[in-house]
Amino acid sequence: MGREEQKEEREVLDSIFPDEIQDISETEYRVTITLDVKKDEEDEDDPIMILNVRYPEAYPDEAPQLDITAPPNAPRYDHLDVQQDKARLLEALQPTIEESMGMAMVYTLVSTLKDSAELLVSERQQAIQALKDIESAKAEAEENRKFEGEKVTRETFLAWSARFKQEMTDEAARKQMEVEAEEKKKRGKTEERKMTGKELWERGLAGKIMDEDDEEDGDDALEGIQKLKVDG
Repeated sequence: MGREEQKEEREVLDSIFPDEIQDISETEYRVTITLDVKKDEEDEDDPIMILNVRYPEAYPDEAPQLDITAPPNAPRYDHLDVQQDKARLLEALQPTIEESMGMAMVYTLVSTLKDSAELLVSERQQAIQALKDIESAKAEAEENRKFEGEKVTRETFLAWSARFKQEMTDEAARKQMEVEAEEKKKRGKTEERKMTGKELWERGLAGKIMDEDDEEDGDDALEGIQKLKVDG
């Protein structure tokens, strides 16, 4: 009874998967499954896995023996590793096996495996995209904070006011020092130039200057007389 049902199912599967199914023995075959997933690059190949099926003698009253492998020399996919994900994918088939006991179930198992693998890839892609979105949102928020400025509180205002007043005081002192230095420089130049008679008179220096000049003239006259005597 079991063997007849196995042959019938195998014939049906051959009509459904003419290019995907390959016999290994009378009771064992493999089905190639191509996943329909979003690819990171346009020229990237679709992920492929192989469901290996072996009928026990009592199938379908007994569950088939299943294994999942990757094609020989298959490229590595970023979001699916058949070897590492095998246990998870086989576990996802258990509810279908339990529900289908006593009936041909391989077609249903192939469909379930395909859906489970595609969902796994999609979840991983969404998780990566979510992380990218979070990082992008953080970067945008950080950029926006540069234009918001510091929030003003009573404490920050008082601190700013104190700094502003001190800066104004320092600036006023600096300008005063510059003015005093400039005035001092101007006074020095004025004192260096020769004063007029009016300026001497106003400052009470006229008599003193005249006395000094008379003394110098007297000394010159005396020196001239002495020179005449010597020459005579």
